[in-house]
Amino acid sequence: MCINILSLLSTTPSTTTFFIYKYIYIVVLKRKAVKIMSTILIEYYLWIKAAHIISVICWMVGLFYLPRLFVYHVETSDIKSVQYNTFLIMEMKLLHYIMKPALIASWIFGILLVFTPGVIDWGLYWPWIKLMSLVILTYYHFYLNITYKNFLNFNNVKTGRYFRFLNEVPTILLIVIVLSVIIKPF
Repeated sequence: MCINILSLLSTTPSTTTFFIYKYIYIVVLKRKAVKIMSTILIEYYLWIKAAHIISVICWMVGLFYLPRLFVYHVETSDIKSVQYNTFLIMEMKLLHYIMKPALIASWIFGILLVFTPGVIDWGLYWPWIKLMSLVILTYYHFYLNITYKNFLNFNNVKTGRYFRFLNEVPTILLIVIVLSVIIKPF
């Protein structure tokens, strides 16, 4: 089929016909690519799912631990102390070496799962609930990054009680996401 279209492209006299054949050629290639990609996603579904779960666990660990570090950081009285700087280093390493790669991997493997044929029925409510919770969780991640920068610039005005409360946000969202994916109540 491709050889016939290519030979037609080289012998077509009009520009309109050329663009029609070019469009048909692109559509045929795109359909083949989608079919190949679907086959690959189906074949490696369990591996992709496992990688998604592992990366989500790593991300959630960071989301649970970083606000706890902020609590201890706030309770450090002297901003010029070694302990204050130690907390900055710990928070930076947690954010940049664990949480950020885990966030990116979670999204990549999650998107691959979304594109796997037969995995998600978007006509139901649970995928939308999970997606909204995931967007809130991602926003929470970036908020923690902003909070870290406030500590870095000595601009933090939040209390330890605030960060203890903030530490409960990922727990609530985790419960919503797990229940919506496993039980699929809607």
